[in-house]
Amino acid sequence: MKKISAAFLTTFLFASVAIASPVGQYSVEGTSPGEGGKYSGDVKVEKTGDTYRVTWIIGDTTFIGTGIGDDKFIAVSYKSDYDKTGLALYGAAGDNWGGVWTYSGGKKIGTEVWTRK
Repeated sequence: MKKISAAFLTTFLFASVAIASPVGQYSVEGTSPGEGGKYSGDVKVEKTGDTYRVTWIIGDTTFIGTGIGDDKFIAVSYKSDYDKTGLALYGAAGDNWGGVWTYSGGKKIGTEVWTRK
């Protein structure tokens, strides 16, 4: 699993050339850490000075995050409606973004792909 995850992250972070900043609206598809449960929803990324505000809506849950990065990567610390926190790291894949994430204290990672609307 670690080799697959490392390859996934490397592909998105270093093998692709970004054509746009992360600012925009996306459809999101992902897998949860450990159990690998699939989910989908929407993501909105806004520029807020030197940082980004990232808002996910997955089912009935809203996650709000603060990100740092540029047109090649974005790292986001986030919090859910239920005070669950975590960390995510994404790399540009053309006009879309993909990466990995985990909950605070997590020992496994999930994956996520943002497709620009």
